Amino acid sequence: MRLGFDAKRALQNATGLGNYSRDVLRILARHRPGHAYLAYSPPGGRFALPEGVELRRPDRVPGRLLGSAWRLAGIAAQAHRDGVELFHGLSGELPIGIEDRVGRSVVTVHDLIFERFPDLYGRIDRRIYRWKFRSAIRRADLVVAISEQTARDLVELYGADRARIRVVYQGCRPDFHAAPAPGVLEEARRRLALPERFLLSVGTIEPRKNAALAVRALAGLPGVHLLLVGRETPYARAVRDEAARLGVDGRVRFLPAVEPGDLVALYRLAAAAVQPSFYEGFGIPIVEALASGCPVVTTRGGVFPEAGGPESAYVDPRDPEELRAALSAILGDEGRRERMRAAGLVHARRFSDEAIAGALWAVYEEALGHPAGGGGAPGAGARSSAGGPGG
Repeated sequence: MRLGFDAKRALQNATGLGNYSRDVLRILARHRPGHAYLAYSPPGGRFALPEGVELRRPDRVPGRLLGSAWRLAGIAAQAHRDGVELFHGLSGELPIGIEDRVGRSVVTVHDLIFERFPDLYGRIDRRIYRWKFRSAIRRADLVVAISEQTARDLVELYGADRARIRVVYQGCRPDFHAAPAPGVLEEARRRLALPERFLLSVGTIEPRKNAALAVRALAGLPGVHLLLVGRETPYARAVRDEAARLGVDGRVRFLPAVEPGDLVALYRLAAAAVQPSFYEGFGIPIVEALASGCPVVTTRGGVFPEAGGPESAYVDPRDPEELRAALSAILGDEGRRERMRAAGLVHARRFSDEAIAGALWAVYEEALGHPAGGGGAPGAGARSSAGGPGG
């Protein structure tokens, strides 16, 4: 099979859509070898594509001069010349004309946060996203939603046909699942000067992520520290001010960026991971924590039970007392922490590379009209229009 992908974000984006794009290409190339994976991107980029994936730049002068226009309207013709059988838009958009030039297409929609929280986005940005998403959803043969929450949002907000949506969960890097080498964790603890007992919250420091709730809960947890890992926005100032007001600023530490290996170590050394977001399309830090054996406390409702599984703790994102009580109960009960760790590791298998490869391949086969199972069994993330997530 010859598959094409929009790979601009795989080459250029450090987080979010970039991580997803790189992971999909890596997973497919490794777990479904023997096929052609063609990644289309305009010039530029600071990341390498996974082994087994072939980079396709504009093959004609106009596209080389106008990379953005080529990505919007030129990829379709080039993919046709390359003999692509199915094109996968990895970030909520499809090239214009792909349905005519290639014939079969799939698009992944991650979330509709810009619709749920419009104040976080500029008016023009919202209009562009809305046009791209609606266009791609209308033209794609099948739509991949990264969670049941996103699938529900597509139906509710855009009137999408639920029968054309397939849920395929995201995963996380294999190193989160792997046992660390001897001495790695203690070396990271010394080098990063980590406190003995800390909570970990990973994600951009922005209002939707709700880090202030974790700071308020910390006020009633003496001796416990909070590490906030992620890019800072102006909201970080409000979080710092709240920590100072409550007298816990000495126990709150901001880490705007950490190396990938250090993030793995942080999850494994943390007493618990705290993700008190109001809304997510999925919640990759929750999966990273579970795969690392770190107990999770997150938000009740929405997508969070999908990511967190049956043994994570769930609280109201507006109630610091409930969060404090949940954390206190977990921190004070080693037996419960061990049960949460064990259950989290089991739940994290739903998001393994093999499960995702099988689920995506099942979507491709269906979009191409091939018999079920022709290219690999569906994985844990696949779902039909009638059933729930597979297991």
